[in-house]
Amino acid sequence: MNPLTTSAFDLPERLSAKADPVLIAGDERHFTAITESLEQTIAELSDRLDEVRRAPGGAGRAAMDRDIEVHRLSGRLRALRRYGLDLCLGRIVAADGAEPVYIGRLGLTDREGRRLLVDWRSPAAEPFFAATHGDPMGLVSRRRYRWTGGRIADYWDEVFTVEALEGHAALDDQSAFIASLGGRRSARMRDVLATIQADQDAIVRAGSRGALVVDGGPGTGKTVVALHRSAYLLYSDPRLGRRRGGVLFVGPHQPYLAYVSDVLPSLGEEGVRTCTLRDLVPEGAGAAVEADPEVARLKSSAGLVQAIEKAVRFYEEPPAEGIAVTTHWSDLWLSAEDWAEAFDAPDPGTPHNEAREQIWDELVAILMDKLERDEEEVSPELFRRSLRQDRELVETLNRAWPLIDAADLVGDLWSVPAYLRMCAPHLAPEEVRRLQRKDAPQAWTVSDLPLLDAARQRLGDREASLRRQRQRASAAAERERMAEVIGDLLRADDDGEGAVTMLRGRDLQDTLVDEGALPAADGEPLAGPFAHIVVDEAQELTDAEWQMLLLRCPSRSFTIVGDRAQARHGFTESWEQRLRRVGLDRITMASLSINYRTPEEVMAEAEPAIRAALPDANVPTSVRGSGIPVRHGSVAELEAVLGSWLAEHAEGTACVIGAPDFRERPRVRSLTPELAKGLEFDLVLLVDPEAFGEGVEGAVDRYVAMTRATQQLVVLRSS
Repeated sequence: MNPLTTSAFDLPERLSAKADPVLIAGDERHFTAITESLEQTIAELSDRLDEVRRAPGGAGRAAMDRDIEVHRLSGRLRALRRYGLDLCLGRIVAADGAEPVYIGRLGLTDREGRRLLVDWRSPAAEPFFAATHGDPMGLVSRRRYRWTGGRIADYWDEVFTVEALEGHAALDDQSAFIASLGGRRSARMRDVLATIQADQDAIVRAGSRGALVVDGGPGTGKTVVALHRSAYLLYSDPRLGRRRGGVLFVGPHQPYLAYVSDVLPSLGEEGVRTCTLRDLVPEGAGAAVEADPEVARLKSSAGLVQAIEKAVRFYEEPPAEGIAVTTHWSDLWLSAEDWAEAFDAPDPGTPHNEAREQIWDELVAILMDKLERDEEEVSPELFRRSLRQDRELVETLNRAWPLIDAADLVGDLWSVPAYLRMCAPHLAPEEVRRLQRKDAPQAWTVSDLPLLDAARQRLGDREASLRRQRQRASAAAERERMAEVIGDLLRADDDGEGAVTMLRGRDLQDTLVDEGALPAADGEPLAGPFAHIVVDEAQELTDAEWQMLLLRCPSRSFTIVGDRAQARHGFTESWEQRLRRVGLDRITMASLSINYRTPEEVMAEAEPAIRAALPDANVPTSVRGSGIPVRHGSVAELEAVLGSWLAEHAEGTACVIGAPDFRERPRVRSLTPELAKGLEFDLVLLVDPEAFGEGVEGAVDRYVAMTRATQQLVVLRSS
């Protein structure tokens, strides 16, 4: 990157007044300093990254710290190279006469320690987003930039005092925010840092303790708030860092995640994990929607998820009778009391399958204590091998505490009525019968996922015990190999007094074992625990699905984003009632009521569609009109309408909703109302909306589909 040789401003002729040097000379000087500092910073970061990568990896905590530093340096380099000057969002001028403060996606300091850019998440940047004419927060003016191709194509000034008008500001009839609303949409959501509003910023910067509910209708910026809040919390709250679990962002479906995938990196944060509920369970990818609504209702309860605990405990009963154990040294008696003691040995919270190795450890200790004192000294590892050769002991433990697969456990609930009755006594006989099916292990549904997840969390990895055995065997073999090497070295030490005699110590011998060569398991990145979870479109989650998230967030620190009026299966209670029932207690409410996305022409059509089923729906107020009335026509006109729009608009995106046979093309999506949720398009073509269904579900689907439009809505019917 070279120092700035041309103006950072590329203003069109119609904005020539804004190019007055009186207005922009200070910015030009500051941008030159930013350009020079960026060049230096990128070079220094590149050198530092190369140095860290060349350094020895180390082990344990040292290896983890090195990996974290590589991740941090790489992420910052990507951000700086991705943007350049357009890291700068705008500037604020304080009433105390100090130099303007420039706000950036990332912070930037020159070699002399002068702050060139203040990170948007820092407290010093808050007035840029939160200042209003009612509370200017000590500002006299605020400037926001619009960047195109790395240069400023427009900028907007807002003043908070009369004095700020004098030769320091270029005022417009149209603010930066309103101008941004009319911009064309693309296949990826853009961040709105430069135009985020005060009510949204207050939610972004709210504390992370407890559950914060962000309730708002279509177009109120809920998703914007959720994404920006994810980045802000990781920056501002040390309790949420990666070493504490980090932040998980849960979206409604894969098209949504693809749409928002660029936002977090553009905000300077690449450490947030994103997923859908389906992604939390291996069976989620192929799971179908439950065909029977009553079965779906039964499986949606937290009570049925809690039955998993009883289902697992059924397989954790110690043998009621003792057995004789044969070893290579003597026969020993293992009493029922000994069995009970061993079964109590696993640490609290240890998953069932992983606990069995702890039971083996306890059995080894109990039986070793029973060996006669005058017998030869026996190594624990050799004694363990001997016990594993006692077939009756192994089979008795396998029957009393078997290794269990999560799919098998849940499949048994749906195929063995007596087992389900025992584990879920609250179910009526008819409900037990209704839940039974023969193809459970082969045909999982979305409604099964919370139970499969609870079973997997409670059982743990079935292969963990086997891996631990292999690891123990590998370590023993490695120790034997090292013992042979050490023996050769000692025999070569003629006087027996050299430094090599230190190798006789067992502790030192153990340190020579290459732990890195031993088999280990890869962790599941979505298993948690996470320090904070952000949930978008949360009104759709069932009580059972909430349990999947609560399992992954012991701190109960959540940001919950949704709209009760967009719940496809109805949401008649309050957020507080719903969340307290599923297990959350510290709940704070925040509301967004201004529709920044949907033009008033479209909302005039969408509002009656939802109020017909939900008279008290929280319908937001649009802040703008597009000047384009909603168009009604025939399905036969679809191609003509779409072709005309594409010809007239070189940019922007369109979506056909309700025509499953329509084939997508560049800039045109084809989605169901459910998969369109959370997305936005310049043009929406709604096909046969009455066919979406009746009641609340049909009304919600029509409402959601209509409110995806940012410019124009066309409703087409077959007759």
